[in-house]
Amino acid sequence: MSTAVYPTAAAIVGKTEAANFIPEIWSDEIRASYESNLVIAPKVKKISMTGKKGDKVNIPAPTRGVAAVKGENTQVTIQANVEGTVGVDVNKHYEYSRFIEDIVEVQALSSLRKFYTDDAGYALAKQIDTDLLDLAVNLGNASGTYVNTASFYNDATGGLLAYAADTVVPADVFTDEAFRALIQKMDDADVPMDDRCFVVPPSLRNAIMGIDRYQSSDFVNGGGVQSGKIGELYGIDVMVSTNCPIIETAAQNGATGGGRIRSAQLLHKDTYVLAEQQGIRSQTQYKQEFLSTLYTADTLYGVKVLRPDAGFSLAVNG
Repeated sequence: MSTAVYPTAAAIVGKTEAANFIPEIWSDEIRASYESNLVIAPKVKKISMTGKKGDKVNIPAPTRGVAAVKGENTQVTIQANVEGTVGVDVNKHYEYSRFIEDIVEVQALSSLRKFYTDDAGYALAKQIDTDLLDLAVNLGNASGTYVNTASFYNDATGGLLAYAADTVVPADVFTDEAFRALIQKMDDADVPMDDRCFVVPPSLRNAIMGIDRYQSSDFVNGGGVQSGKIGELYGIDVMVSTNCPIIETAAQNGATGGGRIRSAQLLHKDTYVLAEQQGIRSQTQYKQEFLSTLYTADTLYGVKVLRPDAGFSLAVNG
């Protein structure tokens, strides 16, 4: 009686072998979704720690020098080397996982996988943008709250004023004058003119679109939204993000008739820093006992205020 001859392991095309193709598709699609959904992260200083060990990175923060008068027959003035560092703790580890049964893989349309990969990229991008924008409490004198020297609101009668809790009401709307005053504060802080952006919640985008003088400007260009950019004001990119922090809920706002207040932010590329130790990593593992595949995407990073005098928060209704 002859016995069955089974193919060698190398000849078997099973789930293990097929899985070699699945992670690549999964990874590429998640990374594409992640990059397309980032709004603020591309606008800040980014430090790559890929392949490096440790849970903290120290970034040099040199101070500016000043020009010295050169007297006749005198030596040059040597600038004092007063250099500090900004330490960024790499302590934010986020993941997105899905457990998908074989029957779903077999019967579902390919669009289902596309939904999951898009959702993974969106969720991880949203978390990073949120963590960056939440740093606004450490601008100015770094008080740890939105009552700080870099936080303002536009009073309906007094113009741009320092923000305080229970003060902003619906009448305190965004105006061109207020925005120009905020830009001047950035200019007075000697912040470079290039690489600036203004990140606004959807409610402020609506208010901006309603200002007559912006209707015929380059702000309204009729083009598609790319990575959150919706236009420019005075050469500054305007980005819309639902991740703009809530400063006060309607219940917390004690001002008469006051509603929810959010933080719009005028920033420079050096205002915040994002240290990435591990970019988007995608992994799969087949669970035979469940006849399912575990799909996981994760990222490891840290965020910090790099230059506290180079960013401003504008409390707005929304």
